Amino acid sequence: MVIGITHLQPIVALVAGIAILIIPRLLNFIVAAYLIVVGVIGLGLIK
Repeated sequence: MVIGITHLQPIVALVAGIAILIIPRLLNFIVAAYLIVVGVIGLGLIK
């Protein structure tokens, strides 16, 4: 099985959701990191 960019987002969302359930204080950091990564990818800085 090849893991591409289409498989990466649901995996990250699942891991982040579990982490938020375990440690709710991580929510701010997880959301901030996600928004930064999506913004950088959206600008085309990372291919």
